Amino acid sequence: MIRTIRAKFIIGFFLIFCLSFLLLNQIVARVIQTSNQNIITDDLIGLKKNSNVYVQQAFMINHFTNDDLYFGQMAEEMVGDLQHATSSNVTAYTVDGVLLYSSDQGAFSGVTDDDLKQALQGKTAYTISYEHGIASVLYSYPVIIGGVKVGILRFSKDFTLLYEQSGHILDIIFYIALAVFAAAFLFSYMLSRHITIPLVKLAKASTEVMNGNLDIRIAFRRKDEIGRLTANFNDMIEQIRSQIARIERDRDRLEGLNRQRKRFFDNVTHELKTPLTSILGYAEIIRENGESDRDFFDKGMNHIVEESQRLHEMVLRMLEVSQGPVSRDEFARVETGRILHDVCDAMAFKAKRYNKTIRCDTEEGLFVHGHSDRLRQLFINLLDNAIKYGDAHSEIGVKALLDLGTVRFAFVNSGETIEPEHLANIFESFHLADHRPKEAGSVGLGLGIAKAIVEDHGGSIRMISENRQTGVYVEIPYMKAVR
Repeated sequence: MIRTIRAKFIIGFFLIFCLSFLLLNQIVARVIQTSNQNIITDDLIGLKKNSNVYVQQAFMINHFTNDDLYFGQMAEEMVGDLQHATSSNVTAYTVDGVLLYSSDQGAFSGVTDDDLKQALQGKTAYTISYEHGIASVLYSYPVIIGGVKVGILRFSKDFTLLYEQSGHILDIIFYIALAVFAAAFLFSYMLSRHITIPLVKLAKASTEVMNGNLDIRIAFRRKDEIGRLTANFNDMIEQIRSQIARIERDRDRLEGLNRQRKRFFDNVTHELKTPLTSILGYAEIIRENGESDRDFFDKGMNHIVEESQRLHEMVLRMLEVSQGPVSRDEFARVETGRILHDVCDAMAFKAKRYNKTIRCDTEEGLFVHGHSDRLRQLFINLLDNAIKYGDAHSEIGVKALLDLGTVRFAFVNSGETIEPEHLANIFESFHLADHRPKEAGSVGLGLGIAKAIVEDHGGSIRMISENRQTGVYVEIPYMKAVR
């Protein structure tokens, strides 16, 4: 069974061209043969008319009666004249087929006499013979004078030249057709290669892709359908590579999120269990001893309050994470400079407790389209993060300014440099840089909340950490006043 397109093309074209070539030659040979017969027939008809005219004139000139006896008497003279006039060998016979006279007996011997037999029956007939490159025609018809058959004339005419010319024409047509069909077959073969070779390469490439090799490419500098197919194939491979890369990235990200969430739940479990255990322990001792030991009572109560505050803060952070984005229908024109300044003033006490100071520089008229409470929460989270992880006795720089239609915020603190691999995921929820000292109650939610708030406001957030200085930079589109 033929399996390849190239083999099907070649065999199909070969069979079509061979059959067409043979059919064409048969048709041309038949047409030439028919044409030769028509030429011979027309020539013989003219020969009969001329010879009949000659015989009738001879009878009229010599005042012969319509008797076959006189046909025999004039046979020799008549044969000679007709031979000269028609350039053919002539033989005269009686009405019974008896030879009267022949210009060349050898021209009529050794050949068929079917034409003569037909003439004896009163019919006109001819036979064509072609032997040893010589074509001759034997032509016989009854001579009728005055409605009476007086004899039979038989002609032997040479048509070798006609058949030679026909043969030359047939040979010329044969070789021309052979050359045309050979050129057409060669062109078809080249065309089939032009089509099938790229298809073979595409089939091999698709097999490679099926086996997992996405680095394969096909290069054809063509602008036809195969060229477009090749370009589409390469684009498809690129799309597959892109989709696989995206799937792998999503897989890695999901695996990272799963690890972070597991760590988050482990941290939450630990952070909730530790203060609760401590609170429960102090509470039971205080319930048993009451105020008998005043120092222990005061110490226990202070510890219970501090641990309760820690738990309260942790619960609030978790509630913030669980909240969905605020509807934009609740957004309004908000002056962020004033909100940021208020947050800096409020957080100054916490910074002082950590032996740090806050320097806040804000411009006026920094309006954005947003939610004031969510923006306040954003500033608190970022400033609280800077206070927790900044160096002691350092200054935290906070700036807000308008630049090219964007309100830009910067929170910069001095502290341990964060490695690039941690910066890539620093804004993911539950992510904690392992090298940074974990502040009590921190489970890695603050920056994730900050990123969600910024994105809800159509802005962007990024962190840069180098040379023991870490900065968080936020950009939110500026909102002009409506006139």
